[in-house]
Amino acid sequence: MTDKTYYTYGNGKPAASEPAPEPEVAYRLEGIANEASGARQAPNGVAAADLSEYTGVSHDEAHVGALSEGTDFDDDGVTHALVMTQGRTARALLLAVSDAGMRAYAPYTKDHDHAAHLRCAYGRVCLGETYSDALFANSHAVLSAAAEVGASVILLDGVSRELAGVDSFLARAQKRQIEVFCTVDPESPALGWMRCATDVPAPAEDRWVTCKHCGLVFDERSVAERYHTCPSCGGYFRMDSNARIAFTLDAGTFEEWDAGLPETDPLAFPGYLDKIDMQRRKTGLDEAVRTGVGEIAGIRTAFGVMESTFFMGSMGAIVGERIARMFDRATEAGLPVVLFTASGGARMQEGLVSLMQMAKVSCAVDRHGAAGLFYASVICDPTTGGVTASFATQGDVVLIEPHALLGFAGQRVIRDTIRQELPAGFQTAEFALQHGLIDAIVAREDLRQTLAHLLALHEASRPTTLAAGESEAILSYAGVNRALEAGKRGYDHVVYAPLPVADDAEDGEGDGGPIGAIARKIVDAVTSNGSAEKRAQRVMLRNELDSEDGASLSAQVEGDDQARARLKIAAAQMAKEDAAEEVNGAWTSVQMARNTHRPTSKYYIDRIFDGFIELHGDRMFADDGAIVGGVAWLGNQPVTVIGEEKGADLQERIKRNFGCPQPEGYRKSLRLMRQAEKFNRPIVCFVDTQGAYCGADSEERGQGNAIADNLLAMAGLRVPVVSVLCGEGGSGGALALAVSNKVGMQEHAVYSVLSPEGFASILWKDRSRADEAAAVMRMNAHDVYEMGIVDEVIPEGDKPAHENPEEACAAVRDFIVRSLGELAGRSGDELVKLRHERFARF
Repeated sequence: MTDKTYYTYGNGKPAASEPAPEPEVAYRLEGIANEASGARQAPNGVAAADLSEYTGVSHDEAHVGALSEGTDFDDDGVTHALVMTQGRTARALLLAVSDAGMRAYAPYTKDHDHAAHLRCAYGRVCLGETYSDALFANSHAVLSAAAEVGASVILLDGVSRELAGVDSFLARAQKRQIEVFCTVDPESPALGWMRCATDVPAPAEDRWVTCKHCGLVFDERSVAERYHTCPSCGGYFRMDSNARIAFTLDAGTFEEWDAGLPETDPLAFPGYLDKIDMQRRKTGLDEAVRTGVGEIAGIRTAFGVMESTFFMGSMGAIVGERIARMFDRATEAGLPVVLFTASGGARMQEGLVSLMQMAKVSCAVDRHGAAGLFYASVICDPTTGGVTASFATQGDVVLIEPHALLGFAGQRVIRDTIRQELPAGFQTAEFALQHGLIDAIVAREDLRQTLAHLLALHEASRPTTLAAGESEAILSYAGVNRALEAGKRGYDHVVYAPLPVADDAEDGEGDGGPIGAIARKIVDAVTSNGSAEKRAQRVMLRNELDSEDGASLSAQVEGDDQARARLKIAAAQMAKEDAAEEVNGAWTSVQMARNTHRPTSKYYIDRIFDGFIELHGDRMFADDGAIVGGVAWLGNQPVTVIGEEKGADLQERIKRNFGCPQPEGYRKSLRLMRQAEKFNRPIVCFVDTQGAYCGADSEERGQGNAIADNLLAMAGLRVPVVSVLCGEGGSGGALALAVSNKVGMQEHAVYSVLSPEGFASILWKDRSRADEAAAVMRMNAHDVYEMGIVDEVIPEGDKPAHENPEEACAAVRDFIVRSLGELAGRSGDELVKLRHERFARF
């Protein structure tokens, strides 16, 4: 075996159902050296890493021939091999390459320039300053190193072996007449080497781009295929309008607006128009923004993209004019707007005229919003100055790409003006999210689908007037997903027509006859807990009092099997409630509500609604994790969902302040409620907090004011509001999300003016009497219902919610659906009146 230069491998005995594998070839280093020097030509080596047997192949003079014409050799004809190796096998491999008759060149980085294995190489070639696996697997770095040492062979080992499957690298190597080999088994180089080749043609022209984040150089096409992100570190490259249009809009739907508006020079600034002409020749663009109309998943939308490569996206008169016209045309046509911003701010060469664009565009945004139309702003790197202080942050929803720069005053301006050192990560997307300035950070590959769902949720909320039999596209979560998968246009269609009304069997026929109807009404009231007459009906069932016609209830159901069965169910339900009241009591309810395994608001949101998109921040100071809010689908109904969230585990509970909201949380919820009102979306709130956070910093930032603002706003909201108490309902912190048209309460939730510990401490000066306080305050769900404070007690099933989460979730969903159904179709005035009357009763 030792005198052979390459081996053929067999895969053992194949299974009866599998065809026998073709012979495969792996090279020894001597064979590679012989071929590279023109001594012989061997069969092409292919993957043999998983093969278990091999046999030597004898020398065949028929294969003698040059590897390729034009191969670079030293004067003495010795092959130069770039040995891409690292780690513990590097020394042995470099020596083996030299023993095979090749000159071994070892790559290194300056921070490892004294590595011991480098002394075993014929020569060295520097790849860069600092070692990284990504550098040793980078096409440009390896090809550049090969060119520097005149290598005709590249041997890939260790992390560099990844390049064996990169077609663009192999194609470029073939074009340069360099043979590439990789180890059959990365753990055992002695098993042999495989030739690596591709049928993909090399590009006619090498176009490389450098990542500003990690400093590596990549093929421009490979970067573009990854949404213009770095294949190594994931860093974002800046995208021009052509790329934005291609990645965001449905193919072939973009129609440009207002191209070629004549430039202005309000200050007659020296050389300004010449610079404009130069920018146009350099970029192929005519200004720093493009506007038009297109479709995203079939949804027609006005669309704008700022160009950071044109005068750094600065905002002059023409930029402002184009954007303002886009909003006005969208308003006239009833279209939403999606605008990608990237700008250095106002254009200095236009002075105050540039400043006025902030106001002009803001007026256009206001007109668009007053028409009830949706505007999504997508902030890209960089967005600063007057653009940040106007339309970039005026969207109904403000999204931002990861790590993008967002700020008003530039960092250099801040340092030079106030001599202040800025914190790490200052003015980044992550900084903006933490400080509540934007709604969400969205990765570039997710932007199209996120925008599609946001557009659909807002479009579906718009009122439509259709005659019976008319058909209209229905936007839904599933429909949008299908449209995205299909490329465009894929919504469901339904026919709007009056729904049939079921006969209530008042004529005595049907399910149970007239006596069955009486029992059904009683049982439905008992089991749903949803009627104001329930208390009287419970007494009626318990004591067998006479009904209105003078006959006892027992007599009425005599001989009616269905009625008796329904009453039996009602009796069992009441027995369960009574047992809960007697055995568990209010204090047991408190313990149930505080159970750390009890489903939180986020649990219900994730399982009841489809396509929930969380929207963060109060747009003023911070994003409070104790309140989660966003938009979602409930069936085909768009809704705004807001919940007080404790967290599912200890780490998350700490992050979310154990569900105790701060002022920013209530201001976030208020912002989302106002947005829901603008777009005529129902609001669903989940209440689960021991109370608003009572720290000194919250008081400084106006905790009481924030709760008061919520109460006042909710009192006047002109859309349906439904709240569910799913855990603790503590004090004003809970009420701030419960000024609703319908309030449901899970049977093991609690609701109180104060925690029982606080109540006992204040009234009895003895915190240990919390259990007595719970009973006195009547905190448990059935007592709260008896007082008329909630509309319904929502059953959790045979076991409490933390032991029975799916059944509990289904009951909550049923309450929300029924409640919204009851409120549907009511005018804004009616909804406000009902809410006011509800709370006036107390």
